[in-house]
Order: sequence, then structure tokens, then C-alpha cells
Amino acid sequence: MRKLELHWQILIGMLLGLVFGFAMTYPDWGREFVQDWINPFGTIFVKLLKLIAIPLILASLVKGISDLKDISKFRRIGLRTISIYVVTTVVAITIGLLLVNVLKPGDGISEETITKLTETYATDTAVTSKLEEASRQRQRPLGFLEDMVPDNAIKALSENKLMLQVIFFTIFLGISMLLIGEERAKPLKNFFDSLNFVVLKMVDLIMLTAPFAVFALLANVVVSSGDPDLLIALLRYAGVVVLGLFLLVVFYAVVVGSYTKKNPFWFLKQISPAQLLAFSTSSSAATLPVTMERVEEHIGVDKEVSSFVLPVGATINMDGTSLYQGVAAVFIAQALAFDLTLGDQLTIVLTALLASIGSAAVPGAGMVMLVIVLESIGFPADKLAIGLALIFAVDRPLDMCRTVINVTGDATVSMVVAKSVGKLGEPKVEDWDDYYEEVK
Repeated sequence: MRKLELHWQILIGMLLGLVFGFAMTYPDWGREFVQDWINPFGTIFVKLLKLIAIPLILASLVKGISDLKDISKFRRIGLRTISIYVVTTVVAITIGLLLVNVLKPGDGISEETITKLTETYATDTAVTSKLEEASRQRQRPLGFLEDMVPDNAIKALSENKLMLQVIFFTIFLGISMLLIGEERAKPLKNFFDSLNFVVLKMVDLIMLTAPFAVFALLANVVVSSGDPDLLIALLRYAGVVVLGLFLLVVFYAVVVGSYTKKNPFWFLKQISPAQLLAFSTSSSAATLPVTMERVEEHIGVDKEVSSFVLPVGATINMDGTSLYQGVAAVFIAQALAFDLTLGDQLTIVLTALLASIGSAAVPGAGMVMLVIVLESIGFPADKLAIGLALIFAVDRPLDMCRTVINVTGDATVSMVVAKSVGKLGEPKVEDWDDYYEEVK
């Protein structure tokens, strides 16, 4: 019997998780049962992915740079990657602003709904914590460059939130290995090559549990959802965000089809397990090991490219989140009758672009970025909590959707960069048991 493909297994797990979660909303004990006995399996899965994220970045990036044997190649890849990421982010924000200005979802929110949302969420600890986090992240224009350089490599490697610092240290290490010559660097290169193979095998093993994990994660999301009436009231706003995200996928498909000459539907099928995990975890950082495995083995992007483009993308390229910033900021302004000029909207584009660079690739980071964006256009400080309360009810499902786009954008740019430097080849798929015969 032919084995069901991984993306179908994950999709079945997600659907069963949604059905089970809805079923558990009816009994009084349902929510507690899911959180105590089901959700831990999803949490363990996400922890395992985060566990190997930094070792994977360290090993694959060092391997990718040391395999180049030419610093000019790395410079070319780096400049193209950053440039394309900036362009796709600006495209994403622009799509969001165009849609929200044309469809005006904020005009459909009644005073009664605003009052109810404010009473429900304005004093919520999750909302107040986002405001506090945003106040901590206020910094000088070049503050993100300072934050990128670690003063303790071991500390940087011990914390997933410091991924930019890990990337900086790893690039520094890889370039230094190139500069000492191939013979002197060989022992260290062999170590990282071996570590890279081991970590990728760990990804294969972890992915065996993915269908069960997404079942647990989705069931917990459903039982933890808020007031259904408030969700319906925000349907227009959520619809604009989702429409924008869909148009962004169309944009990626056009880029893949026209530039790389690959079938866009084939591309989306190959990256779908990473997309489904991104939807379930709401974290592009947690999904990074799977994204790298799919892009390298199933799409054919050379490790020299993917090992740099994808870790950098998971940290600074948040197209879905940036689109959401534009829509959410204008929606809140419309709902609370705060007039925006063209200059304000251009400020949103610039601030959302800069905020995406320094934002953590974890669930909920988009809300923190939104506060920074709203402050940049002079939104009244006393209304910030009300603004966040307006969108808080649907933030988690939208966070799941925009993380899918973040991951898809990273994969698209990796293909474009690989094609531009002649490093887009044929897929070479490996399974978890490829070498099992040697050791059993």
C-alpha cells in the first residue's frame, strides 16, 4: 500500500484537531482536558524543533560558507538576499495598505462592538504585556545593528530569540575559516559537515510525529478561542488580512513561475509541510528546520544558498506580518476615527519594514511591532490599549495565517537567489531510515 504523503498526513491531523477541539468546547471539562492531556504533545513537538534550530543554523551556515571557497560568492548571495527581502516586504505592506484603504473594514465596526471589545481585552494581561514589550523595544534607528552583534557567543547560542546574533557569529566564523585556507580549516569543516547531517536526520525523526503534534496544537487553539460573537464582528477586518495574504501567495507564485521557470503549484506542494507546521505553531523560527529540509531536499536549492537565505529570512523577512501591520494600523485608525495622511501611510511602510528586521520570529511578535508602527504615526498613547483590544480577538488565527506567508516568502526568495547564482538543482530527498540497514 502506497504511503500517504506527509502534507496529507499533517492536513488530516489538523482537521481532526479542529473537529476534536470544537467537540471539547461543549463539556465543562473539555478545555481543561485538552490543555492538560492533549496540548503537551504539541508543546513537546515545538520544543524539539526549537531545540535543533540553532545547531542547524550553526552547522548549515558554516558548511555553506566554507563550501563556497570564495568570499566574493558569499558577498553576492548576501547582497541579493537582503535586497530581495526588502523588496518583498515593501510589496507586502503596499498590498495591505491598498486593500484596507479600498475596502475600509474599520468603517463597519459599531460603537457597541468597540465598547465590548475594549471592556473585554483592553485590560487583558496579554494586551498590556505587548505594550510593555513594545516600550522596551523602542530604540535608536541603528539599534538593531547593535543588537545583531553579540558580546558573548555562548549566550547567543543558548537563546533562540537571539537568532540574529547567532547568524552574525556563524558568518564571522565561516568567513574566518575561508581566510585561513582549506587545509587548516579542514578539521573544523569536517566537524560541522557531520553535525549538519546529524541535525537534518533529527529533523526527519521529529517530522514522524508531526501529524499527531498538529492535532494537539490545533485542538488547543480551538478550545482557547475567545467570544464567537466578537470574532464575527471582526470578520471584515480578518477577511481583508486573509485576502492580502492570498494575493501575496499569488505574487510568490508569479515570481517562482516567471523567474525560476518552476511550476508554482509544484513549489507550493513541496513547501506545504512547512506551511502547515507554520500554521500550527505560529512561529517561523520553530518551523525553520523543516523549511530548510523541504527547500534543500524537495526543491533543490543548494545548501550554500539555503543555509544563509533561510535563517536570515526567518529573522528579518516577515512579509505576512508586515502586511498585517499595514492593515491593522489603518483598520484601528478607521475604527477610532483617527485620520491618516499620505505621509502617515508612507511612515507605516517604512516603520513596518524596519520593525520586521528586529522582531523575534515567535508567536505574538506582530502585536508588539504594531504598537511601534502606531506610535510612529502619532497615534494617541491613551488609545493604544483600545487599538490592540480591537484586533486581539482574531490575532491568534491571523498570526497562524501570516506565519504561513512568512515561511513561503523565505522559500521563494531562496529559490530566486539560488537561480540567480546557478545553485538551483534537482531535488534529492532523504528519508529517516536511509542508513538504518547499516546500524540495525
